[in-house]
Amino acid sequence: MIRLTGTLTCAPAEAETVRAALPEHIRLSRAEPGCLAFDVTETARCEFTVAERFVDRAAFDAHQARTRASDWWRVTSHMPRSFEVVEE
Repeated sequence: MIRLTGTLTCAPAEAETVRAALPEHIRLSRAEPGCLAFDVTETARCEFTVAERFVDRAAFDAHQARTRASDWWRVTSHMPRSFEVVEE
């Protein structure tokens, strides 16, 4: 299993853009083969906590590839992230 946890931080002016893009990103991620859990929660103003689990490295890598080709990536790729990926 692969687990990713951490935070994404945005500028105050970008928070609404992140909130608007988030439901579709969550929906698509949860529908991916091998996704066990995928949650993003706004925990503080302009900070979002990410927690995701995938069955294996292949499923996780496919998720990362899909994400990098998505509107979510277009909107958030420049934002600071602090993620930890653990393979269990």
